[in-house]
Amino acid sequence: MPLATPTVYIPTLEGGDRLATCLTALQAQTADFEVVVADNGPGEGCAQLLGNRFPEVVRIGFGGRNLGFGSALNRAVSERGSGPLIFLNDDAVPNPDFVESLIDTRRESSAAMVAGVLLRADDPARIDSAGISCDRTLAAWDYLTGEPANRLDNAADPLGPTGGAALFDREAFNQVGGFDERIFLYYEDLDLALRMRLAGYSCRLAPDARAIHEGSATLGRKAAAKYRQTGFSRGYLLRKYGIMRHPALALKVAVSDTLAGLAQLVADQTPAGLAGRIDGWRSAGDLRLEAPLDQLEPASLRRHFQVRLARRNRDKPR
Repeated sequence: MPLATPTVYIPTLEGGDRLATCLTALQAQTADFEVVVADNGPGEGCAQLLGNRFPEVVRIGFGGRNLGFGSALNRAVSERGSGPLIFLNDDAVPNPDFVESLIDTRRESSAAMVAGVLLRADDPARIDSAGISCDRTLAAWDYLTGEPANRLDNAADPLGPTGGAALFDREAFNQVGGFDERIFLYYEDLDLALRMRLAGYSCRLAPDARAIHEGSATLGRKAAAKYRQTGFSRGYLLRKYGIMRHPALALKVAVSDTLAGLAQLVADQTPAGLAGRIDGWRSAGDLRLEAPLDQLEPASLRRHFQVRLARRNRDKPR
């Protein structure tokens, strides 16, 4: 039985050339779909761009307010579309068979989550992300990041898709409540993947659904605003999923996150990451979920430090 026509949802804040490049690439796709832009920006520039160059694209705005990544997509999903949901970053340039590959993987596997692949803009032969990996302290990293693209030929499936290149079954997405709107930005895709897993849904990798990705194009790398948002999401998820109730995991979190915060304080001269963690912890005070620990990788401080060092090296100015 054929799937209903999918809808591609693209959140944007600034629109402009980056969004135009993404939409132009979507015009060359080999599958049929609808495109909806969730406009978190002031509106005028995006509306003018779509009206002049992409009149077939539906724009959903929020009165000039920035609702955040997940909230904007939730509203757009609720207002428009009926088939599978495809989420794509506005700083991603998809290959012509990107949508078709996601749909084919969904049809063949019946998985409620399908992970697309983001390739590095500065080295398209290497993977930026092929989904989400996560350990039992909820320390997450991009699956296969830095690996050559030929690793996709025999790769296993990730925990879930990254929010920048993903397909979700609409009914399953709505069943678990969509994105958690307390998370403004960063790790909302990890949280969604965890809840999808808790609900019994699986994820499949679509190795041929590829897009070139700029990465951190909205807030920029090593920005205090980014540290604040990632810190908030980290503290929020640790409390939401009860990780600190497990003594061995709590110890690893304390060591890893304290050192990460101190590194930002010393090297980048900002306490934003530590402050964000505290605010996120407080914000999750009324939530009580149990993480699907049996589906997550064992926690390893060595792995934590490798991930953080790799991120810092990638963030160095070129």
